[in-house]
Amino acid sequence: MSKYMKYNDQSRLGDRPWKIHPIWRGIGCLLLLVIPLMAYAGAVLLVEANNVQHWLPMPRELAQTVTIPYLGDVKYFAAIAIVTVLLMIIGFGFVTIIYSLVYKAFGPPSLGPLDAPPVRTSPAKRKH
Repeated sequence: MSKYMKYNDQSRLGDRPWKIHPIWRGIGCLLLLVIPLMAYAGAVLLVEANNVQHWLPMPRELAQTVTIPYLGDVKYFAAIAIVTVLLMIIGFGFVTIIYSLVYKAFGPPSLGPLDAPPVRTSPAKRKH
């Protein structure tokens, strides 16, 4: 609050003119749970397939077995963790790109009712 403004409860912003449907929050929460699970399952499959097919050489550090309490021994833990993170980045990036395309196609116009249209000017003529 600045020095010259008076505090007034009435000056606070009111409700938004739009409401977000609760289903979109549910879909976002579902994606936050499903994408990491799918990425982990895909990482396990990719690491196992890499062991059989030898697409990429795996360093010894990534092929170690790690003991996790209550889960037991997990083979190739570091490799699975790295591939899971990469697949999560790809999955969330894909969802973001799809969302941006849908929002651009069906979202609100870029100019509001009080905005002026952009000024169109011709390029400056160059003198030789």
